[in-house]
Amino acid sequence: MEAMVESTIQAFGQVDIMINNAGMSHQNQPMLDVSEEFFDRLYQVNVKSIYLSAKYCVPVFRKQGNGCFINIGSTAAVRPRPGLSWYNGSKGAVTSLTKSLAVELAPENIRANAINPAIADTPLLTTFMGAPDTEENRKRFLATIPMGRLCQSTDVANAALFFADPASEFITGVCMEVDGGRCI
Repeated sequence: MEAMVESTIQAFGQVDIMINNAGMSHQNQPMLDVSEEFFDRLYQVNVKSIYLSAKYCVPVFRKQGNGCFINIGSTAAVRPRPGLSWYNGSKGAVTSLTKSLAVELAPENIRANAINPAIADTPLLTTFMGAPDTEENRKRFLATIPMGRLCQSTDVANAALFFADPASEFITGVCMEVDGGRCI
């Protein structure tokens, strides 16, 4: 992480935005079927990555006088699905960490916001569904999303652009659902 931050500064002169997009999940299954080893890996990727980005980016942001964290969470933090308990908890940690970073760093003009996408059309789709990607299984999930479609990567990218834009300079601590109305 430190080398990445340094190479970004060398290439561009500064780091304006840190997007924490690392994420993984366990297969949709009963909570006690997830091994301790996998649990540790899940929290290392989904939670410790935010710690590491803060450890290496906050000093840079402080030196610059501003900066912006955008953490990719999940609607699982707001409206958990059964069979994903440990994933849900890790994304709940992303929400709490985002708000904690925001309140602690706001006096230094460093912002932190999160994007909480709904189930998305990505390679993790079958992991979240806990079933093959069939039309019938998709219909079951789409029935829980009022807009009637899966989240797309462009939906998340557009929310990230908003948080990164100077027009949102007074917004911090927001965890925005990008979910087609699922969490309403």
